[in-house]
Amino acid sequence: MNEADLNQITDMATLFRLDRLFLLVLALLALVLVVKGITQVGDALYRRIPRRRILISQIATTLNFSIYIFGGPYIFYAILQPPREVMLAATGSIAVALGLSMKDLVASVIAGFILLFDRPFQVGDRVSFGDVYGEIESIGLRSVRLVTLDDNLVTIPNNRFMSDVVASGNAGALDMMLVFDFYIALDADIRLARDLLYEVVVTSRYAYLKKPVMIVMKEMPIAERLALQLKAKAYVIDVRFEKAFQTDVVLRATEAFNRHHVKRPPVGVGQFKSAI
Repeated sequence: MNEADLNQITDMATLFRLDRLFLLVLALLALVLVVKGITQVGDALYRRIPRRRILISQIATTLNFSIYIFGGPYIFYAILQPPREVMLAATGSIAVALGLSMKDLVASVIAGFILLFDRPFQVGDRVSFGDVYGEIESIGLRSVRLVTLDDNLVTIPNNRFMSDVVASGNAGALDMMLVFDFYIALDADIRLARDLLYEVVVTSRYAYLKKPVMIVMKEMPIAERLALQLKAKAYVIDVRFEKAFQTDVVLRATEAFNRHHVKRPPVGVGQFKSAI
């Protein structure tokens, strides 16, 4: 065994000394605690400032993502202080191992970077992905967590968003457009129905009136006969009130139509719909 080999063995033994490994574990635990602390501070802030909850969530997610990506390698290098040759060899070996055995995980991590900087959606957005619809709770290194309107937590690998279509309803804003469909008979009082529906929408406590409210109409074949579709387009003041806004509009519009004897299509053909 020559002197170069002895020096390499000595360097490796120094690299994995117990005191350094202990410090490394402590530093990584501290990193995790910092991330959790940022998350808790963010939760407390957006409970106190609900109008800024989406911005606060986005900042907290970006900070946590950056701490994991840049803090982990820095801690490893600063504590272990590996020689340059060892660092290059280890990096190459890790890259090959990950590429062969953990390609899906690596793809998700890379996709996480792309999601963070390309920002097709943000924390707090209401998104549709496949047959899943809900609010983005977090964007992590490996996956995105989405809470549905039925309060189910759905975890989606980041790399799925690179090839599939995703639609964001509010794109970082608190308000979001909702669409309500109602149907009336062709011989109903069309102008009255339009005015009643408009009044119901603009008087709802959930309506965001800084953006326009529109009522559009068209004829549609329903149950082999023509009917008129009234489509109300309005913005909800906060995406958290999406279902409450829908319920309020449907309830009061139906009551108004019945009270003013607005003729509806035959029973069973008019269905309420909502979309982003």
